[in-house]
Amino acid sequence: MSAAFDLRVDKALADPQLKIALERTTGNARRKRAAAVAAWPDFAGARAAAAAIKDHAIEHMAYYLETFERNALASGALVHWARDADEACAIVVDLCKAAGAKTVTRSKSMLGEEIGLPHALAAAGLRRVETDLAEHIIQLADETPSHIIWPAAHHTKEDVAELFAAHHRDKTPTTDIESMVASARKELREDFFAAEVGISGANFLVAETGAICTITNEGNAELTTTPPRVHIVTAGIEKIVATTEHALQLTRVLVPSATGADLTQYTTFHCGPKRPGDLDGPEQFHIVLVDHGRTKMLADMPEMLRCLRCGACLNHCVVYRAIGGHAYGGAYPGPMGSVLTPVFDGLEKSRDLPNACTLNGQCRQVCPVDIPLPTMLRGWREKSWSGGMEPAKTRLALQIWAYAAARPALYRLGQAFALPMMRLFARGGWISKMPLTSGWTAARDLPKPPGTSFITQYLSGKRAGR
Repeated sequence: MSAAFDLRVDKALADPQLKIALERTTGNARRKRAAAVAAWPDFAGARAAAAAIKDHAIEHMAYYLETFERNALASGALVHWARDADEACAIVVDLCKAAGAKTVTRSKSMLGEEIGLPHALAAAGLRRVETDLAEHIIQLADETPSHIIWPAAHHTKEDVAELFAAHHRDKTPTTDIESMVASARKELREDFFAAEVGISGANFLVAETGAICTITNEGNAELTTTPPRVHIVTAGIEKIVATTEHALQLTRVLVPSATGADLTQYTTFHCGPKRPGDLDGPEQFHIVLVDHGRTKMLADMPEMLRCLRCGACLNHCVVYRAIGGHAYGGAYPGPMGSVLTPVFDGLEKSRDLPNACTLNGQCRQVCPVDIPLPTMLRGWREKSWSGGMEPAKTRLALQIWAYAAARPALYRLGQAFALPMMRLFARGGWISKMPLTSGWTAARDLPKPPGTSFITQYLSGKRAGR
């Protein structure tokens, strides 16, 4: 492990409150998703159809993006293209300055985090107001999101009560959820109507209409995109879909996978600026289409472009649930982040992430578009090995293991010695301390090994005809 990643992991594992907060959120999400899928007669069929819809759009991405631009322009929108994060941020900042903006409201967008938009707005002297409740919490805490659906998943309600008491005009301390929501609503209300610019992301870009689709459970997105004079959308080019019907089909598998619900509270299609006779809406509607490594992914890992950003892989990842999102060090945590961060930051800087995975495969099992995440993580590991990026100690250890594993007699001899030695350190069925295992036992116990190895048990059962 790199020193920075190692330190972040150690800090996370030493925080008992983090485990409580994460399990409250991800545990609830897992239970709700399981119930939603169990109640769906043909979820597997819908999942396969969703993957096919995304694959079709990815295969014909250039055509559908051109179609989207043409129809968006016809609706009165202005379309901007950004090759990378810096270019995307520069476009947004320039649009805000052109609008004479001092206050900018922002609806939750992981692309914004990916390209560093909050920092760019701050550097330009623009007052940024996060309007999503969880994003509002982490803005007050001066943090980055730890989950792509629930950015403040690492906080307990007690943490939030302290933040609100410290930063809100209403200083009444309370851990009552409804009271805290009311406090945030009161705090943010003026900014919704004072902001000159509202910035949102997009769940889908619909080629046939030139519309963008946002899916949220709070009305903050509509209040961010509608009252300001200028609405700016930032969206990755992989968000493109052919038709409105396709967007709705994808929404159908996205929402249960993300929250366990059938539908979100708000599924909104925005198409161009305010027209004559419209009661509300922005005077200007800008769409910034961002590449930032996605074209490269078309050649190297097109399946990853299917990702709907539902967060199901995070909720079911045993590693994420132990260390949380901040330990990953990038905009995207969990299995999806371990695949995406090497694309954005380079493998040399993020080779720890693909290695921080058990490869148990749960992430692929729950993905609503069947992304082969374990295969991609193994691919990054292979590139790291072939590129000589692994530390010398790791390479030596693996070479020793490979030497033994290729010689069954030697491997079984090692097992015959290791199993009895491990049992000597067991107390009450668990091993809390043992030489050469501090990396594991510092945060969790090892189960006491059985009296015989798996191979011995397997051969015994085979001889017995079981």
